[in-house]
Amino acid sequence: MGSTGGSWGAPVAVDDMLVLEIEDLEVDVLTGIYSEETHLPQPLRISVRVLLDCAAHYGPDSPLNMSKNYMDLKHAATAALTQGQHFTLIEAVAEHIIETIFLQDSKARHATVKIVKLALSERNEKIGITLSRWRK
Repeated sequence: MGSTGGSWGAPVAVDDMLVLEIEDLEVDVLTGIYSEETHLPQPLRISVRVLLDCAAHYGPDSPLNMSKNYMDLKHAATAALTQGQHFTLIEAVAEHIIETIFLQDSKARHATVKIVKLALSERNEKIGITLSRWRK
């Protein structure tokens, strides 16, 4: 536990957190609301950031269960997306990824998923959403 000064100088407890990230996975997902979007998968660029409870100390021989396997994050953003499932909104894709992460590991306290719809880009713009959720 650390502490920082509050707005009037009173100490505020701050928990240590471990951040795991994967960025720029390209995944084809059935998503969209327009007829031209609903029958073919669209390429999405997905990034995931997860805050985990932090161990008191990580030593050279710390086992993997003190953290989280990065491949679990990749799985949540790729293979865990049901093949053939149509998501009307990319927000629902992000929600599904976050729910999968929370089900995978009770140490996950917060997750952020950023999704860019690559098919909308004409000049390398990044058009999409970011959804963040705290575990309830």
